[in-house]
Amino acid sequence: MLEEPFTPILDACCGGRMFWFDKNNPNVTFADIRRENVLFKDGNKIRSLSIEPQVIHDFTQMSYPDNTFKLVIFDPPHLIKGGDNSWLVKKYGRLNPDWSIQLRKGFDECMRVLDNFGTLVFKWNETQIPVSKIIEILGQQPLLGHKSGRSAQTHWLLFMKLPNIISGAQHQYWLQSE
Repeated sequence: MLEEPFTPILDACCGGRMFWFDKNNPNVTFADIRRENVLFKDGNKIRSLSIEPQVIHDFTQMSYPDNTFKLVIFDPPHLIKGGDNSWLVKKYGRLNPDWSIQLRKGFDECMRVLDNFGTLVFKWNETQIPVSKIIEILGQQPLLGHKSGRSAQTHWLLFMKLPNIISGAQHQYWLQSE
């Protein structure tokens, strides 16, 4: 578990920190389920990727207190198919066979550690699962989104944790106690 004081930002599935401008930003807790250096073949090239999180965790069961982070980045693996030697699987990881439950638990856990009125950025590539199915699984409609990438298959979705004191909010996140 990360020692206090906490950073204001959590990258819950940091992988190789590929989209970060500052890969060592001191305001971010970089976390992932694995720590490894991987080599993979990409076409006719051998590539390497260093996955070095500060914290090792399963994004479905994080040990942070409720309402810890102001911003949570949730970029889970988006693959459900692919062999162990696939460069995409090595680079991005692969979801469990119960992937829909895993994603919902991960999203709920990210919302739990997100502070009230905090922002969650969810990144998804719909190569194997359409984003419409993912939104259905998450059980909450994003406030806004943007498509990017060569084939416009990568989606950046924005959610906000609005506590239930705001009545009538259409995109309200309900706080659950278990």
